[in-house]
Amino acid sequence: MDKRWWKESIVYQIYPRSFKDSDGDGIGDLNGITEKMDYLEKLGINVLWLSPVYKSPNDDNGYDISDYQDIMDEFGTMEDFDKMLSSAHEHGIKLVMDLVVNHTSDEHPWFIESRKSLENPYRDYYIWRPAKDGKEPNNWGSCFSGSAWQYDEKTDMYYLHLFSKKQPDLNWDNPKVRQEVFDMMNWWLDKGVDGFRMDVISLISKKPDLPDGPAGINGYASFNEPANGPHVHEYLQEMREKVLNNADTITVGECSGVTLEEAKKYARSDEKELNMVFQFEHMHVDADGSNKWTDKKMDLRDLKEILTRWQKGLEDIAWNSLFWENHDQPRSISRFGNDSKEYHNVSAKMLATCLHMMQGTPYVYQGQELGMTNAPFMSVKDFRDLDSINAYYELVEEQKVFTSEEMMRYLRAKSRDNARTPFQWDDSENAGFTTGTPWIMVNPNYTEINAKDQLGDPDSVFCYYQKLIKLRKEKDIIVYGNYDLLLPDSKEIYAYTRTLGEEKLLVVCNFYEKETEIEIPEEFRCGGYLISNYETKPVREKMTLRPYESFVIEK
Repeated sequence: MDKRWWKESIVYQIYPRSFKDSDGDGIGDLNGITEKMDYLEKLGINVLWLSPVYKSPNDDNGYDISDYQDIMDEFGTMEDFDKMLSSAHEHGIKLVMDLVVNHTSDEHPWFIESRKSLENPYRDYYIWRPAKDGKEPNNWGSCFSGSAWQYDEKTDMYYLHLFSKKQPDLNWDNPKVRQEVFDMMNWWLDKGVDGFRMDVISLISKKPDLPDGPAGINGYASFNEPANGPHVHEYLQEMREKVLNNADTITVGECSGVTLEEAKKYARSDEKELNMVFQFEHMHVDADGSNKWTDKKMDLRDLKEILTRWQKGLEDIAWNSLFWENHDQPRSISRFGNDSKEYHNVSAKMLATCLHMMQGTPYVYQGQELGMTNAPFMSVKDFRDLDSINAYYELVEEQKVFTSEEMMRYLRAKSRDNARTPFQWDDSENAGFTTGTPWIMVNPNYTEINAKDQLGDPDSVFCYYQKLIKLRKEKDIIVYGNYDLLLPDSKEIYAYTRTLGEEKLLVVCNFYEKETEIEIPEEFRCGGYLISNYETKPVREKMTLRPYESFVIEK
């Protein structure tokens, strides 16, 4: 059993803009995070992943970086960052930076130089191509709708942007670009950070001929088309040699379009590349084919098949990352659970049980430990997310694929802004997030769902997360035990076992409000409960699961 500290960790993601505002300008900041370090320590997490805080014009909420070695004015200063990093370490919490190096901002000095002329020394830092048959160089689409190519009159050529047109893609085939990135990463490691979450890292190597791909709902090929290019593993191994081996780091790659076979290369146990990857297959179980803009509900059997394939496929080969939420996904309780008052707490706890008992490193997104829900956005004007706004105008007004009412329903279900509403600290004005005007609406249910109420309630979602985190730290079986699925054909129950030597756990989760019966395997009928989201009943051969009931039995 290859024990590593990052396998035994629980990572907490902070979206700084929405976590805590310390100066009343309506925007969360670094000093706000420092203020809440006691809260994070109390929860029990030991790694903090910080969404980007670098200098940025904020076209895509900080994922468009104009200076990798400076701090966004809205978030504070480098001195504030150093104070926050020091506070995290004093609280026993490691800090992971969000590494965004597939692209920069178009306001980065490299790109400003690159667009000046064909001969500029920075020209080859980005991906430029001439028109093809009077049109864009290929049919690749941007993640944020429309073409992935932007025409630039200055040199009569197009540059590639797999995201916003203000986020031009870097040319990783240029060794000077790679060295610039590696030097910057080492600078942050020297400062004392503990690792990197690598944004869309599977996109850094493009196929040299940039071929067309199959067109999607808007006529363009998916932005995942360039994923897992021919040199991606070579470049990550170079990063490992020149950067990551210089410190005891934790690394996770956001790998759009990753397959199980590719993940075995990215996160293999010999640590030649990354420690683990984020895969997104289970985030598409409620999509309509390649179209995420829908409010259809998942089939639990699909979810079980995907998660089981990854659990078994990486077993003894690579390492899983476990997540329901992040800054790009809607709230899991509204998506996979039940956010009604009646079932809010039990379904939030059920989802937590299901995920935290699997093999892999769990990621908790800010507010998930409270059961924060999707927000009741009423108009496209309520959104701040470029992806949501662009999709609305493209699919409703330009292409008329959906009516306004349909698209608003889909946005309320799937918009990234659902995860970006301010953290709900207490029941005071603006949920205790700010004394000013919040940059985005506060979910009105903050009077019922907030940290202050939950910290003092032993039956709260927060306290349940505390228990799960504590158990993971105490029991090797939860971290390292093998996973095996039970009842693959059940439409209501997600049940699996964990096994480590003679130890064994049974995890049972009812994903619906309908009561349903389960037969408990004989070897667990004399076992005891490790954790449960209801008052426990004696273990019997056959048990009726209550709405959203979950429990773990130790053999």
